[in-house]
Amino acid sequence: MKTIDKIVYESRERIPKIVDSAPELNSFNNSNPSISPYFDLNVVRNVTTTVGQSAFLHCRVYQLGDKSVSWIRKRDLHILTAGLFTYTSDQRFQVIRPEKSENWTLHIKFPQTRDSGVYECQVNTEPKQSLPFWLYVIESKAKILGPTDLYVKTGSSVTLICTISQGPHDLGTVFWYRDKDPIQPESHHKPRITIDTEWSNTLTSKLRITSVLTIDSGNYTCVPTVASATSVHIHVISGEHPAAMQHGNTSTAIVGIPVNILFVYCLSVHLITQLHSS
Repeated sequence: MKTIDKIVYESRERIPKIVDSAPELNSFNNSNPSISPYFDLNVVRNVTTTVGQSAFLHCRVYQLGDKSVSWIRKRDLHILTAGLFTYTSDQRFQVIRPEKSENWTLHIKFPQTRDSGVYECQVNTEPKQSLPFWLYVIESKAKILGPTDLYVKTGSSVTLICTISQGPHDLGTVFWYRDKDPIQPESHHKPRITIDTEWSNTLTSKLRITSVLTIDSGNYTCVPTVASATSVHIHVISGEHPAAMQHGNTSTAIVGIPVNILFVYCLSVHLITQLHSS
């Protein structure tokens, strides 16, 4: 599984670099700094976000005067905004500029990987001034450790561990579902179902069910607020089925065996038992 850093690095390699026009801007501004607009070059210009997580490109222009600021998508030279107006049918793009502020922020709602690329903040001086920004949109996906099918015996316990790699923004939180129903952890003394979520280098959420019941069978889905969901299926089995149980640990069963193999095994055991009894 690729790490977030590796995905970001590969994404950046795919985006064509353009020559930073900052030296030319400084030269132009210094010719008459009292009236010429100029960019703040200390803003963050390499922005990474995840799919669906809003992206903000902050362009700050001083001494703008009667000039206007536009945002251009470099790959197709499409004008996204001019002043406070949006010039694209894609309503995910808009400019944010508080009154009397030097900030002209391009807001990209619900970004997709195809939105990765170079965006230019431009001022309509003569000659034109522009400052490039690089946007990297990566896809973050949750992962439940272990196989996608779990077979557990009634009365035992099972723990599902869902992890999401560190992203560029707030990792948010995680919701758990059994089939289509949200799972609510129990709050009374010695609860049978608990959910523990921890934030560190990764977001980790642990769903633990003790004293498993047959009604606990179903599809369990880990749904992060900032990443794609993932699921596993729990099969609760009554009686003794040694091949489907984890050996050496009666408290937790995390073993996946295809249903067809389990069926063949049980059928074989049944036939051997019938032959011996006859």
